[in-house]
Amino acid sequence: MTGIPHGGILGGIEHKRGHGTHGRSASSGLVKRLSIIEGQVRGLRKMPLEGVYCIDVITQTSAVKKALSSVEDKLMEEHLGSCAIDQIKMGKEGKAIGEILKVYRLKRK
Repeated sequence: MTGIPHGGILGGIEHKRGHGTHGRSASSGLVKRLSIIEGQVRGLRKMPLEGVYCIDVITQTSAVKKALSSVEDKLMEEHLGSCAIDQIKMGKEGKAIGEILKVYRLKRK
């Protein structure tokens, strides 16, 4: 397993400017949630090396998955409430539908 890069797991992600109407407070809340998850993953990475009981490790992996799913849900809520509506208003219904279906398919896997 590779380590988490300097700058965290979000260090290399570029934000698409002009896409959506997400405010700074929403973004900072998202970054805060992801930072907490990052800390959970760092702790999780150490658990097998420290001989932590298997069920405790599984419990923590489940917590991380649930936290990530919560972030996805919030992002989708914000996307549907702003970006998708803007796309539809600009006559880009196909793009909006395509993006929603793409995420829906990913969540079903």
